[in-house]
Amino acid sequence: MNDLEKSRHRLELLYDVGISLSSEKHLPKLLEKIIQAAKCITNADGGTLYLLSEDGRSLRYEIVRTDSLDLAYGGSAPLPASGIFADLPLYRPDGSNNDAIVAAYAALSASTVNIADAYAVKDFDFTGPRAFDARMGYRSRSFLTVPMKNHENELIGVLQLINAIDPETGKTTVFRETDQRLVESLASQAAVALSNRQLMHQMESLFEATIRMINTAIAKKSAFTNSHCVRVPELTMLIAEAVCADTEGPLAGWTLNETEQHELRIAALMHDCGKITTPVHVIDKSRKLETIFDRIALIDTRFEIVRRDARIRMLEAIAGGADAAAAAAEHAQQLAEIADDQALLKRSNLGSERMSDSDVARIKEIAQKYRWSSADGVSHPFLDEDEIINLTIIAGTLTAPERQIINDHIVATINMLEELPWPKHLTNVPEIAGNHHERMDGQGYPRGVRAGELSVQARILAIADIFEALTASDRPYKTPMKVSEALAILEKFKQRGHIDPDIFDSFVRQQVHKRYAELFLTPEQQD
Repeated sequence: MNDLEKSRHRLELLYDVGISLSSEKHLPKLLEKIIQAAKCITNADGGTLYLLSEDGRSLRYEIVRTDSLDLAYGGSAPLPASGIFADLPLYRPDGSNNDAIVAAYAALSASTVNIADAYAVKDFDFTGPRAFDARMGYRSRSFLTVPMKNHENELIGVLQLINAIDPETGKTTVFRETDQRLVESLASQAAVALSNRQLMHQMESLFEATIRMINTAIAKKSAFTNSHCVRVPELTMLIAEAVCADTEGPLAGWTLNETEQHELRIAALMHDCGKITTPVHVIDKSRKLETIFDRIALIDTRFEIVRRDARIRMLEAIAGGADAAAAAAEHAQQLAEIADDQALLKRSNLGSERMSDSDVARIKEIAQKYRWSSADGVSHPFLDEDEIINLTIIAGTLTAPERQIINDHIVATINMLEELPWPKHLTNVPEIAGNHHERMDGQGYPRGVRAGELSVQARILAIADIFEALTASDRPYKTPMKVSEALAILEKFKQRGHIDPDIFDSFVRQQVHKRYAELFLTPEQQD
């Protein structure tokens, strides 16, 4: 191959590399492609790629390659933990430029440094390479150090090649001027590609930070939902992994690629973002009479008024000539009855067990049984209509309107997510997050869609949401279930067409519940 053909071949390689760099999204692979392309174009034995640190004061080793030593660090293979590849400072302790280090000089001066023999150069400190050579039995000779600057002329890093090899003799030679020009061109392309990838990473990080900010805002409204927003995404990904790994059932062979996994995680992180619109007193309602405060305290005060009035009636009766012993006995009987009625209302306010019909009837009797007078002298029934409605809730602590408010958080979630201009790789986030309260039989909410209209990802998220809620230990209105209890409920949901049976079967076969329990549940729950 003559010199013209060699030049043409290297230009074609440079062109192909440029296309490859622009399409590579995985940062470690991108860095590996940069160093490999530079070595190939110049026929260099070794190369190092440094990136500028976040504070802009040092160069960080990212990729180190030396073919003749079979040395490959960075990229797909992690750098050693020892200090052999410590960051190169760009500045000395007194603040002056660290010009003695060739890579630092190239970075600070924004100029290429082409050295024929490192051992013969006195302008730069090659103590490090000499020590490396002595340890490895190597001879670092020719160096080509090129700064990498992006489209805004900002330093991104430094590309350094070591020991150009003559393809005909196999001996170390200098980096020719044509080599330098090609590597400078490659460095420019690589810097732009790297800058674009870093910008994409920053945008993704900003987006996920925004999601965390929304979840933090929800957490500040209610400490009881904070951990839910953390645990559900983790459980969702565990279930997805289990379904992908399962070789049994109708979903055998179903997989998610890296992009789809990212999409599912984003959906899980945002599945309850609509709760930011839900009133705090509804989210945190741990007692039936609770709003901003638990109104049972007001009822306790009324009972004290009732007791006072009963005592006054007793004393007035005695003063009017009634038998004192009989009046006292009647008073004691009234106090016992008042205490019994008060205990019923306190017990009913907890919402921890299902209300019986007899207790509901008795609460309505108590509402009219006693009277109390306000400061303006107006007489009132003992319980108002709202208090009766709340205290006679059959199960739980929420009234029907409050339960609807809770349910409407998913409507808010859908509306919020559908307003966002999702990029192509995240277009399914609204569907996945917005359908996690739907059921296989079409009886879910808010849309009431059936199984065939739900993605597998949405069905996975639905099971994660339910299992987390059942086993959560930080909810004020219930005790945390043991794993066996939660699985029994999910089994019933499966039989009733509430959840996807195939996903639940994978959940159990792959023992997702055990892995989740080890991460998030108390030892007492792990039965």
